[in-house]
Amino acid sequence: MAKVKTEYTCQNCGSHFSKWMGQCSRCGEWNTIVEELIESSSKEKAWHSENKSPATGKSKVRAVKDFIPDRSERFSSADPELDRVLGGGIVEGSVTLVGGEPGIGKSTLLLQMALGISSKVLYVSGEESEQQVQMRARRIGIRNEECYLLTATSTQEIFQQIKSQDPDILIVDSIQTLHSQLIESAPGSVSQIRQCSSELIQFAKETGTPVFLIGHITKEGQIAGPKLLEHMVDTVLQFEGDRHHIYRLLRAHKNRFGSTHEIGIYEMHGEGMRAVANPSQLLLSERDADLSGNAVAATLEGIRPMLIEIQALCSTAVYGTPQRSTTGFDTRRLNMLLAVLEKRCGFRLATKDVFLNITGGIKVDDPAIDLAVVAAILSSNEDIALSPRICFAAEVGLSGELRPVPRLEQRISEAEKLGFEEIVCSGHSKWSSKGVSIKVLEFNKVEDVFQHLFG
Repeated sequence: MAKVKTEYTCQNCGSHFSKWMGQCSRCGEWNTIVEELIESSSKEKAWHSENKSPATGKSKVRAVKDFIPDRSERFSSADPELDRVLGGGIVEGSVTLVGGEPGIGKSTLLLQMALGISSKVLYVSGEESEQQVQMRARRIGIRNEECYLLTATSTQEIFQQIKSQDPDILIVDSIQTLHSQLIESAPGSVSQIRQCSSELIQFAKETGTPVFLIGHITKEGQIAGPKLLEHMVDTVLQFEGDRHHIYRLLRAHKNRFGSTHEIGIYEMHGEGMRAVANPSQLLLSERDADLSGNAVAATLEGIRPMLIEIQALCSTAVYGTPQRSTTGFDTRRLNMLLAVLEKRCGFRLATKDVFLNITGGIKVDDPAIDLAVVAAILSSNEDIALSPRICFAAEVGLSGELRPVPRLEQRISEAEKLGFEEIVCSGHSKWSSKGVSIKVLEFNKVEDVFQHLFG
């Protein structure tokens, strides 16, 4: 008989306690500590040490200068946007965790990769039945004849199938549904997630097989389970977007093999995820030049320049307290910009309702769109439409001054590529004017921009 012990674990932060408590002393959450049975020893192991590849061998000490980088460790996923976010492709033996809202398209993205890549893939589904996965696969289109499906939740059963199939890539949907026989806790508990993740990571490192894990998120937007899970894996990808819009953003919050500044942009269609090569054209395709309250901002998502449309509406407040509502923009920053316009520039907006929307259902936190937000608000307040050939790229300070933004040359180049004739930026910006045909207008204060636009 294996020795069994009991411990109390916080389902929010993963802390262990010797007795039950109503509140976790580590994270402060209430009613998150549950009792778990943990088996300290077992004759059955999840992944045997003899399953190591011959090239792995025994560990030994080596000088860092003796290591020769191998350029063949990466291979393409057949998805240019996913390759961009991963840093150039899939790394052998890497473990990637993909999180996002329910229904955002995590399973569709990885199944689409499995059906399009020219490698042997084992897709493990613990949430959906075979019929459900097959229906989605037929809708996406099967181009990889060596994509195999397994509906299982036991890690021991999964490893038995891995030994017989020997896949090049393993995809698990999702890590919260797996359970290990070495742990007597329920699936989805902190102990089970930690144990199953450890077994899969050990398998990936010993065999050099890339592993993709799909993770659920909590109501706060964090990946469910212990924070240790994000530390254990090599790459953490977050799938973002509004389910009521077709655009999706794939961001890397952690990447041991590349930069975290790249993003991937997709369109959600009935046939799956379609990569967006030029998102600026799609986000600006439905603009109406005759309407007030519209402004275009030159922003950066990671290191990728992109032009977005900002819509603002100012109206007289019906009730005593004016409303401040935003979609895709930080409400606190909107309140700060309105205070700057009220205090420094003399615009009476304290009695106005202000509604702000970034089109396309995307969320932007780049301070460089401040001036475009201000221009859209003033355009709606004056009820004067802005020119459709002008865009903005500057941060607004608390004194009403325009501050420079990084990588201004990339923003100017993107605006010029899309046919804009003028771009407004800070007078303190440092940039090279070589080969630039677009007219760059430099101002130091918000009042000067207002005089140029509406004076």
